[in-house]
Amino acid sequence: MVINSELLAARKKVSDKRPKFIRQESWRYDRLAENWRKPKGKDNKMRKQKSGVPSIVKIGYRGPKAARGLHPSGYTDNVVSSMQDLSRLNPSKDAVRLAHTLGQRKRKLIISKASELGFKILNAGKLAPSKEKVQPKEKEGS
Repeated sequence: MVINSELLAARKKVSDKRPKFIRQESWRYDRLAENWRKPKGKDNKMRKQKSGVPSIVKIGYRGPKAARGLHPSGYTDNVVSSMQDLSRLNPSKDAVRLAHTLGQRKRKLIISKASELGFKILNAGKLAPSKEKVQPKEKEGS
């Protein structure tokens, strides 16, 4: 179930127009990865934003303010490390991401409480409660 679909659509629309920002001369040298690094040379053409060179990261490419921090499902992403954190959230708007510092026992407790309250749990893993209990099939003919 996706909520905030209009915000996600607006974010996608802006994202589609955004160029793929690449590191300067990463196309020239194999040793340079394509991940973004800010150009910093005195006479650097990319830093000076000359035509014919790739775009640099600027504030104008940013997504809509209302859509920032949304999970692709449309829920807001909230890190939870205790039951008190869970009580501050709204199940219709907020999704739960369990903190990585949680132990197995506390993780199980929070998952059971969150599923009871109707929260979407983003990283439950193997401890995720099953949606429906499957009844074992009865043997026929015995």
